[in-house]
Amino acid sequence: MKKRRLASVSLLDPARIIEGMGIAFDSLKVSKVRAALTILGVAIGVMVVISMASMITGINRAVSGMLEQAGPKTFFVQRFFREGVEVNDGSDDASPWRRNPYLTMDEARLIQRLPAVQEVAVKEQTGGPISYERLNISGAVIGATSNLLKAGGGTLTAGRNFTDIEAASGANVAIINDKIVETFFPGLDPLSRRIKVFGVPFTVIGIYSEPASLFSSSNYPIVVMPHGTFTKVADYERGWLEMFVRPNDSVTVSEAQDQVITALRTKRGLRPSQDNNFAIITQDKILETYNKVTSGFFLVMLALSSVGLMVGGIGVIAIMMISVTERTREIGVRKALGATRREIMFQFLVEAATLTLLGGVVGMVLGGGIAWLVNTFSPIPAAVPLWSVVAALVASAVTGIFFGLYPANKASKLDPVEALRYE
Repeated sequence: MKKRRLASVSLLDPARIIEGMGIAFDSLKVSKVRAALTILGVAIGVMVVISMASMITGINRAVSGMLEQAGPKTFFVQRFFREGVEVNDGSDDASPWRRNPYLTMDEARLIQRLPAVQEVAVKEQTGGPISYERLNISGAVIGATSNLLKAGGGTLTAGRNFTDIEAASGANVAIINDKIVETFFPGLDPLSRRIKVFGVPFTVIGIYSEPASLFSSSNYPIVVMPHGTFTKVADYERGWLEMFVRPNDSVTVSEAQDQVITALRTKRGLRPSQDNNFAIITQDKILETYNKVTSGFFLVMLALSSVGLMVGGIGVIAIMMISVTERTREIGVRKALGATRREIMFQFLVEAATLTLLGGVVGMVLGGGIAWLVNTFSPIPAAVPLWSVVAALVASAVTGIFFGLYPANKASKLDPVEALRYE
């Protein structure tokens, strides 16, 4: 009767699971080094999953946010566009885009006159010194046309934008972001104050919030000035002018792109057989490119996490084999009292899964910490996605169960008579 009752107890009985977990924690005290290596291996694998997944999520959100603020129909004209990750020796033959002519303001004005185009904004950017009285910092210096906010996104939180007249005359006026306000003017009104950019005085006329992206952040100082002024005072590399093109509401994006391509090819004298020596970049192409990049990150994530989980799995086998040897008599007694092979095997699998789940929890804490650091100290708005937490826990448990199968199976097959005789 007693044997029959023991055999009929459900394997999923919470008491049995808690008992297995308790034994697993006891094994941590007995085999501290092996247990630590097991937990460390699994923790590294899980940490990689959590941290990389959070950065991939942040990249996707940043790109989507940038495109949303720019407007759903806005597309971009650049000197060239590299899709995905490219590795070359840096020579001109390996980088044919270097032969592409620079985009010019005359071409921007040509595009602005096209019937299908509503707005064309121009932007160039570099890094440089920004100062106020005795304070000196480095930041991003942007030269743009006055319609950058309309075509490229972003908002003015205070003050005003520079006018077309100021832009045409090359006026020394500037818009700054909150980071510069916090650094130079804590508790003060920054409007109408004079800062220096590249050693040239500028009057602050507005506070600017740039569209969220990987390439800009409120944690980084930003100064925006008229493009004509920028070309005169900034120390920058020529050839990286970028255009934001917003089509009219009455036309499709493809119609506007066709007009832009035709206009630029005609101005540059390209024959029908010649390729474009400029790039038209749609939002779909940008998203596709980032998907390719993040797919590569996923492969790296899987490879690195697999190594960590493998190390943890090997540790599980070592610890559980020692546990089987040390508890041979206990296994013999349990079998003599009616415990089945399934019950013995289940208990050892619970112990193995508990060890790896503990490593998974440690890895999640470390991965979450890395995500916080990336989100706080970089332009990437890293955020831990729920799926990565679930995947990490499942992978941890599966690792324990898979690598615990051999020792658990060995324990379940012990002969009760021989086990009782074991010393």
